[in-house]
Amino acid sequence: MKKCTLALGCFWKPEENFKSKPGIIQTEVGYAGGQSDKVTYEEVCTGKTGHAEVVRLTFDESKISFKKILDLFFKMHDPTQKDMQFPDIGTQYRSEIFYETEEQKKDALEVFNEYNKKLGGKIQTNISKFKNYCKAESYHQKYIEKNR
Repeated sequence: MKKCTLALGCFWKPEENFKSKPGIIQTEVGYAGGQSDKVTYEEVCTGKTGHAEVVRLTFDESKISFKKILDLFFKMHDPTQKDMQFPDIGTQYRSEIFYETEEQKKDALEVFNEYNKKLGGKIQTNISKFKNYCKAESYHQKYIEKNR
């Protein structure tokens, strides 16, 4: 089993979309790319932590390739929007591919370049080394409960 982490706006809808894809074994929502591996939803929403809302996938490479996952990633959101996926606005809603291996980095750059060419050079997606992941479910759920 392999893992990958993707940011494509608010994480709930992408998680739901990826769950139904053959070869995706597990999905988890969280935050990645910031300065700490411990962060709350409220902190992420300030825009000061550097984190993005992400979906972390565990997948069976014999059934779905990382490149196919990236193809789905680019089709599931608007990668030309910077720091947002309408109507959600903020750096935590940015488009980003977090690579965990040099092979993932190579594949990410290749797929990025293909889509960037198709979209006239307008893609705003970042490609970054995976760092400071924090699972979000409990933090996010507490926030939702508190603010109902």
